[in-house]
Amino acid sequence: MFDLVPISLTGFNKLKEELLQLEKEAVEVRKRVSEAREQGDLRENGEYIYGRQQLGFIEGRLGELRAQINRSDKVDCTKVQCDKAVFGTIVTLLNLNTQEKVTYQLLGPHDADIDTGSISIHSPVGDAIHGLAMGEKALVKNPRGEFQFEVIDIAKSQIE
Repeated sequence: MFDLVPISLTGFNKLKEELLQLEKEAVEVRKRVSEAREQGDLRENGEYIYGRQQLGFIEGRLGELRAQINRSDKVDCTKVQCDKAVFGTIVTLLNLNTQEKVTYQLLGPHDADIDTGSISIHSPVGDAIHGLAMGEKALVKNPRGEFQFEVIDIAKSQIE
């Protein structure tokens, strides 16, 4: 049995949009492949070969998206409690090694994106700080070494 994976409502909606877009694209590619098949010799029919490859990629991604959607536990990040660093909260950390402050939103693996300031609760940092309250410290071990963080602020997200 699979465990449900938390996902923000925004992340869930992005997955659904991608699924719908790829389903439309799959219909068009199937039509092109069918038309190319009618042209005759399939061994030297580049349009048919490319179409089949493209369709395989699309169908693979559709399977991934459906699995992610089916295993998702939707969470409205604007309604989470902020007494601890939990899924959906925005956490400001003080790196006790460098005295630098960093801020992350804790999300699930399907919608975390470091470029937008979010990390997965399953990442080394996310896992270490998950469940901590303000003022608590965590030791994070990752390939670049050991870092000690202190949670200095926990806030609600403005994004679902």
